[in-house]
Amino acid sequence: MILKDIIANSGVEAVRGRLDRDCSAICSDSRKVTPGSVFIAVKGFASDGHDYIEKSVRSGASVIVYESEDSLAAQLAKISPSNDLEAKSGKISLIENLTLVKVSSSRHALAIIAANFYGNPSEKLSLVGITGTNGKTTTVTLLYNMFMGLGYNCGLLSTIANYVGKKMWETANTTADPITINSLLAQMVEEGCEYCFMEVSSIGVEQERVSGLHFRAGIFSNLTHDHLDYHGTFAEYLRCKKLFFDNLEKDAYAIINVDDKNGPVMVQNTKAKVVTYSCRNMADHTCKVIEESFDGMQLRIDGKETWTRLIGRHNAYNLLAIYTTAVVLGTDPEEALIQISNLSSAKGRLETMRGPRDMAVVIDYAHTPDALENVLSTLKDIAPSRNLVCLFGCGGDRDRTKRPEMAAISEKYADRIFVTSDNSRTENTSDILSDIRKGFSPKGLAKAIFIEDRKEAIRSAIMLSPEGSTILLAGKGHETYQILGKEKHHFDEREIVEEVFKQTDVQ
Repeated sequence: MILKDIIANSGVEAVRGRLDRDCSAICSDSRKVTPGSVFIAVKGFASDGHDYIEKSVRSGASVIVYESEDSLAAQLAKISPSNDLEAKSGKISLIENLTLVKVSSSRHALAIIAANFYGNPSEKLSLVGITGTNGKTTTVTLLYNMFMGLGYNCGLLSTIANYVGKKMWETANTTADPITINSLLAQMVEEGCEYCFMEVSSIGVEQERVSGLHFRAGIFSNLTHDHLDYHGTFAEYLRCKKLFFDNLEKDAYAIINVDDKNGPVMVQNTKAKVVTYSCRNMADHTCKVIEESFDGMQLRIDGKETWTRLIGRHNAYNLLAIYTTAVVLGTDPEEALIQISNLSSAKGRLETMRGPRDMAVVIDYAHTPDALENVLSTLKDIAPSRNLVCLFGCGGDRDRTKRPEMAAISEKYADRIFVTSDNSRTENTSDILSDIRKGFSPKGLAKAIFIEDRKEAIRSAIMLSPEGSTILLAGKGHETYQILGKEKHHFDEREIVEEVFKQTDVQ
């Protein structure tokens, strides 16, 4: 692709060198540079891409996109001393056959360049993004499954996995980098996908990973306590979520949960058409839970009843969100309700394993105070007479303020509590547990057991719980690993539960 077209509308301030050159690849990771590549030097949080300009040039990059003149001059000087010239005045000698492109923001430029390089694929399919603290993965997965069930070829970009049609790739982040996103969207277009359903995180919005994408619709689920280790304040967290809706185009739909007080805030400045949904108030689309059990829920959506295998009132919101989205995108309401009755939950979301002694072990990704309360209250409502056990931990190197809150919530609902590790990362697990301990009252501490080793904690929770117990394993959900230090270890809670179930002393 010709460089002039690649950098169009990316905030170019100056160009030194040829714009008519053909470029073979784009990258922001110097380790992936190949001859003929465009290297975009992005200032990150752990490292600065400008520090890898020298390495990229030596690896064959033919174009450098940057925002800092001083950093560029210092890097080029390492290759040829003659380049160490008056950087501030812009007099940098060119290395032979190298084009230098200065932009106002290399992070923004990366997103636009990625979209341009892959032919702006988001404009060639209906891209639906969902943002909010809880429910993103479940909602996009349900939408993907619903529209596949309706006969459309679809794509999915989620925390659990990315799908192009039925082809699956594992994922590392809730919202991938712009190059990965546009590459996958381009594959979807090539495979004939008509829709793509995508999780949009607040961090992804703030870091401009979704800039340059054309969204047909944006969904807001809810906003509660999370990611304050990154954003600093709740107000900043809200601002980043709202920015997603601020940037929607006038031909898009903004689909919001008005039962969350932040719903109307999200669309204060949006140009998109606003569509509302609610389980408690007046809205364009409404839902009421008629009946619920471990087997599912009877719902009344827009006055018509349907059965779903999903459980939990928070899933009533998720299902109402996908129903609203489907109808907005042109699906017949009756057909949408039929599809809802066929859907199953995403992996690791209220996933129930039945065991001996009438035990039910529920695996859920709940890792925020609000999510934990939703799950615990659901399990208490479904089976109020059953003994409820809660096992949870909190991630290391992340928001510490939610740790005591999660302790207080577990104390409110659970009959017994096991506090253990989650992904401790580089933080000492005992320090994390100490922070959690501060949220318990003396009464809560009396029913709490602290076991750092999560596998041993799961084993103890099952072994020590009385017959007929419901045991919630919160925090890991779909994850099949545990991060301790800087290493990722295999850790699948389903395997552990099955192993304990098989032990003769549990029978």
